[in-house]
Amino acid sequence: MTTSATSSATTLAAGGGSNNSTSTFDFPREYHFPPFFTRQTNVNTRRAQLEKWSSLILAYCAHHRLYKLSLSASAASNSNSDSSHNNNSAEANAEENLFHNRRLNRRLSTADAREVLDFMRKEGRAEFVGGGGGGGGGDGSTGGDVAWIYWKTPEEWAKELESWVDETAQKGTVLTLYELTQGEDTRGSTFHGLDPDLLQKALQVLVKRGKAQIFGQEDSQGVKFF
Repeated sequence: MTTSATSSATTLAAGGGSNNSTSTFDFPREYHFPPFFTRQTNVNTRRAQLEKWSSLILAYCAHHRLYKLSLSASAASNSNSDSSHNNNSAEANAEENLFHNRRLNRRLSTADAREVLDFMRKEGRAEFVGGGGGGGGGDGSTGGDVAWIYWKTPEEWAKELESWVDETAQKGTVLTLYELTQGEDTRGSTFHGLDPDLLQKALQVLVKRGKAQIFGQEDSQGVKFF
């Protein structure tokens, strides 16, 4: 992963479990210039453009605590993006605001957005949902419409969980997955409110290391830490 992208993601992710979705996000200066939304033909310039878009996406998603982005949202029309009164459209609106600069009336094309996400995938900071296999069980390669955005990777989330377990003396305790992400005891932690599927990815990292064991099925799952 590039240094600039790492720095942006780390800085904004350090905000912990607080939800910053209502605060203003400061876009980088490049975002306010039309060429940023136009595919650059020079190889070196294109590489720099991909790195800057990667850094922006990581910082933006960390700020708003977004865990996934949809390519269909990036291609949404202005009329669709104005449905801010619908709670279900909140995430789509955030994505629309990221890929579409209304002041410039410039939009990153779906094809270019996909290439940026694929660049991030190769850097270990994105993964297409269901890429290569469907149903979320693929290899994360291109092909899906929705991508995980790893402003913290599953390994990094696993480290956060492990640190919390050590600090709160939770080893040997069985906790429900709901308690981990929604319980009062984790309020203020970096992983409070974490996407359930991403929590599963992080826990699987700990399971493979022999640091955790998952019990139960579906909604009644719990985890024991070692």
